[in-house]
Amino acid sequence: MQNRHPRPEWLLHAAPTHCPYRTWLIDRGSLTRRIQSLCANFNLRGLRTWRGKADRDEAACVNLEFHIIALLREVHLYCGDTPVVFAHSIIPKKGMNGPWHHLGKLGNKPLGAALFANPLVRRMPLQFRKLDRRHALYRRACAILSEPPLHLWARRSVFILQKYPILVTEVFLPGILELHP
Repeated sequence: MQNRHPRPEWLLHAAPTHCPYRTWLIDRGSLTRRIQSLCANFNLRGLRTWRGKADRDEAACVNLEFHIIALLREVHLYCGDTPVVFAHSIIPKKGMNGPWHHLGKLGNKPLGAALFANPLVRRMPLQFRKLDRRHALYRRACAILSEPPLHLWARRSVFILQKYPILVTEVFLPGILELHP
């Protein structure tokens, strides 16, 4: 009998040590805060928020039945005019009616700032993946790039407040490599 669920392609180990994105991938702190510390002109652009279905893989991460509607949020993080990260989040409706209710009203404020400001929020282990043009997140992340690279590195993790999870995926764009500590 064939397995109905595809093999998970998100990994629990980060990119190889020679990968230029590695330090960004493995940092468990606030990505927003780290970028802001290295960039005098941090901003968010292209905010897109809608109610829809998460991908099956994403839905499973937040214990959401595939057919159930969730709040989806996508945004590009910029340093000046350079896009550095594409962020994609899944917030199940139960959480929106519960402790995550304020996240629907963030507007152009970074989600990361809200998550790391609350000491009751727990972050689960990071997962990693190398994306290429076959992956929908790669295509949406690269939509603003004039010369998309062959692949992009991404990480994701589940954040939990009380018993309500949300999934945050961050896709690192080539511009992130221009930021130096």
